[in-house]
Amino acid sequence: MGAVNSVNTITTVTTVDRADRAPKQDRSRATRQRLLEAAVACLAEHGWAGSTVAVVAERAGVSRGAAQHHFPTREDLFTAAVEYVAEERSLALRALFPQGAAGDRRAVVAALVDLYTGPLFRAALHLWVAASNEDQLRPRVTELEARVGRETHRIAVDLLAADESRPGVRETVQGLLDMARGLGLANLLTDDAQRREGVVTQWATLLDDALSPVTP
Repeated sequence: MGAVNSVNTITTVTTVDRADRAPKQDRSRATRQRLLEAAVACLAEHGWAGSTVAVVAERAGVSRGAAQHHFPTREDLFTAAVEYVAEERSLALRALFPQGAAGDRRAVVAALVDLYTGPLFRAALHLWVAASNEDQLRPRVTELEARVGRETHRIAVDLLAADESRPGVRETVQGLLDMARGLGLANLLTDDAQRREGVVTQWATLLDDALSPVTP
């Protein structure tokens, strides 16, 4: 009987441990997400110099110790934050066109431009500037931006139904993304929405011409 009771006790304790562990994991994930979102917001609003771990922790409503438990260094925190939001924006961009959007290239161009005119782009820009002067940060940001750039290019190719086996198509898609980044830069100082509308329309027309199948 003692052995049975011992087994039952162990089983009960194990079940309770697992039940207790799940809420802790959920709280940990929620804390991490709050920190990432707060880091991006701080970076976009205050730049690198004004975005310390303590400032981010206060904005996220957590202790500095909790922030450093998830992200031991400032560089860990901010590179993870920009990567997190970049992934979220990529998912949101794909969700806008679940069936593809080859028939409405203007909508695709507008969505890609929006990708470079929001808080993510502002935060990323501050991170680039900081990385240009921080040897420890530079390789991490360079690797991150290369990965995000490749993913954005893949999304654009898919949404535009672009055939990159055709000469010049890859360069055309990349030119679109470079243009969108330029519009994002122009929007940093002033609201460039009115001029941006005309550029988006013109690029959609150019893409229709460049990406349409060649008729025999």
